[in-house]
Amino acid sequence: MSGHGSPTAPIPHSSDTRLAIVAATWHQEVMDGLLAGALRGAAEAGIAEPTVVRAPGSFELPVLADALARDHNAVVALGVVIRGGTPHFEYVCAAATDGLTRVGLDHGVPVGFGLLTCDDEKQALDRAGLPGSVEDKGYEAASAALTTAHVLAGLAARREGGA
Repeated sequence: MSGHGSPTAPIPHSSDTRLAIVAATWHQEVMDGLLAGALRGAAEAGIAEPTVVRAPGSFELPVLADALARDHNAVVALGVVIRGGTPHFEYVCAAATDGLTRVGLDHGVPVGFGLLTCDDEKQALDRAGLPGSVEDKGYEAASAALTTAHVLAGLAARREGGA
């Protein structure tokens, strides 16, 4: 399992951070777990009501993340793609990954990457943050986005302060 070596630092308190979460709707049980984990991360950071938007699928995550990045300090993108017998898996995973990377770079807004790319449903359930899961990728994606937003705010403050 890839969770070995995960950071253990708490999410910085950032109640003034405008957080958006965009979550796909395919694989409802997995998505419910991922979304709950991201919301738990937001609450830990002191963000009571992040913007939550649902996407039809993982392919649509980048366009919605792009729209949300225009007026939020951080975006969390959640989805799951499970390998099948066609090249669809590779196309969707590559397009979503490239698109989410572009959103972050184009807007200078961190995008927490909570897109599960799994060989089978068991791998997705193991990462969904559900009872019995070994990992909580929704929480991890929120933590990454919020921690990066905190670092970016600190860098901006240093520039403004002349440091």
